[in-house]
Amino acid sequence: MPANTDRYESAVARYFEAWNAREPEARAKAVAAAWAVGGGYTDPLADVVGHDGIAAVIAAAQEQFPGFVFRLTAGVEGHHDTARFSWELVSEAGGTPSGGGSAPVAGSDVITLAGDGRIRSVYGFLDRLPAGA
Repeated sequence: MPANTDRYESAVARYFEAWNAREPEARAKAVAAAWAVGGGYTDPLADVVGHDGIAAVIAAAQEQFPGFVFRLTAGVEGHHDTARFSWELVSEAGGTPSGGGSAPVAGSDVITLAGDGRIRSVYGFLDRLPAGA
C-alpha cells in the first residue's frame, strides 16, 4: 500500500476538474493546475503535449458529447510516481456530475506524476466508445 495515496487522489481530482471545466478560461486554468509544463496526453484518438494541446482535446470531447461529464468509476491506485483509475462519461442529471443515464464512453487511464504532484503524462485506454467516434 503506498504511503501517500492523497498524492494520487489529488492529481486525479484535478484531472477531472480539467475534463469537466466548460469555459475556455476555466479549462485553461484547470489544465495548468493538473498538468506539469510540457505534460502530455495520449489515447487511441489523441497524442498531444502541452497545456494548449490538452485543453484542445478536452474542448473537442465536450463538443462531441455536450451535456456529459467525466466521473471516476473505481478507486485510484498508485505507487511511486504512477497511478491508474477508471472513468466513464455520463449524462449530467440536473446539472450535477453524479450523472445519470448511459455512459457512451468509458476507459482507464495511467498517469505519471512530476515532483510537484502535477501530471507528467496520461496514457488512456478506451473500453467503450460509440460507433463513428
